[in-house]
Amino acid sequence: MKHFLSFLKSKIFFIQLALALVAVVLLVYITLQWLKSSTNHGEFVEVPDFSRMSVMEMRDAVEDAGLRYQVLDSSNYNPDFPRFSILEQDPPAGNKVKANRKIYFTVNPSGYKKVSVPDIIQVTQRNARTMLQAVGLEVQRVTYIDELGRDMVYRLKHKGKHVKPGDKLPKTSKIELICGNGTIPGSARVQAESQ
Repeated sequence: MKHFLSFLKSKIFFIQLALALVAVVLLVYITLQWLKSSTNHGEFVEVPDFSRMSVMEMRDAVEDAGLRYQVLDSSNYNPDFPRFSILEQDPPAGNKVKANRKIYFTVNPSGYKKVSVPDIIQVTQRNARTMLQAVGLEVQRVTYIDELGRDMVYRLKHKGKHVKPGDKLPKTSKIELICGNGTIPGSARVQAESQ
């Protein structure tokens, strides 16, 4: 124990302690410099505004800015933007990011997604409108035919062609409802013949 205490007070111990401290400081300094250069510390890239760009234009702009990208699926068509153009980006334009940062893009699809026509045959016009709106379809007009059920839907048309429940149409398509007017079919002819 006496030798150990005398060693702690010796000149050799203090020299070794000083060398160890210098080595630790030097190691920390070298590590910090390496981290600074490898992480581009203090170097930022401003994220460009990619909105309305086509996917091809976006790819070129991303590469020019020294960034990476990932395209996310988009199921909601926006008619205010060109088809296959950038709808949204994350992070937004103007943000400062490190070089090689990944930017996430939402792309406008080529058109509205298709939805199934609900079964609204033998449903009242009012309920049929609500059911169509629930899936994203619109009533363009109502045509009446001689059928007993007043305001009851008997057939459907889209762009002049008959459609059936379950058919797929683009969202926001306009449907023509063919409803009954409350008259028995052929009753007008029977009345005319009896007179």
